[in-house]
Amino acid sequence: MTQTHKSSLTPLIAANWKMHGDMSWIDKVTELDALLPKNEREHVDLLLCPPFTMVSTMHVLGSPLSIYIGAQNCHADVSGAHTGEVSAEMLADAGASYVIIGHSERRAAGETNADVRAKAEAAKRAGLTAIVCVGESLAQREVGEAIATVLAQIEASVPDFVDVIAYEPIWAIGTGKVPTMDDIADMHAAIRSAVGPNVRILYGGSVKPANAQDILAVANVNGALIGGASLEMDSLAAIARSAPRK
Repeated sequence: MTQTHKSSLTPLIAANWKMHGDMSWIDKVTELDALLPKNEREHVDLLLCPPFTMVSTMHVLGSPLSIYIGAQNCHADVSGAHTGEVSAEMLADAGASYVIIGHSERRAAGETNADVRAKAEAAKRAGLTAIVCVGESLAQREVGEAIATVLAQIEASVPDFVDVIAYEPIWAIGTGKVPTMDDIADMHAAIRSAVGPNVRILYGGSVKPANAQDILAVANVNGALIGGASLEMDSLAAIARSAPRK
């Protein structure tokens, strides 16, 4: 039977906008605050991760509203001849406080566990909080290797200092498919055993207002990493409102 949420860690609701939006979207920061004012979200941390082009301006708007702004990737080096890349230090300078590392879409594009670890170390160097993503494919789950796959990723790509991990079953991202609550509970329990009590473990994969309350109530689920459902602020606010209160 699925256990209910018993963690003392503040839930983190993180929006991954991926490659969506333009500068008109910066108003979504104040829209989110209007839909979910500070006095209604003391139980949760809100994080928006827009494309690089919006990070600085959104930080200016989000900071006084206690809405964190993050980025979706960074390079492992401080600087250098890396055309098209952005360093963790550049992100921090722009006002980011978090960065998503090792998302499955980037791993699918060729990022290795070693790359992910190096980027997590770069985030720490720059004073950013890394959200390191892990997850299994449908084939790995169907042959019973889901937990072993994720724990191997954690061992290889998550340094000990990381305090936010996002579990995202690859087959559930953007597909509308969601594991059972027991499947989520089993995976988060396994991750918790590997990383200890002080790491926030987010769930990511087709989270939406209709299922958020059930997912966020599962033991060891300390928030959500949200894609498509985070592009509209009424949807994101509804998910955040579903997070359990201490």
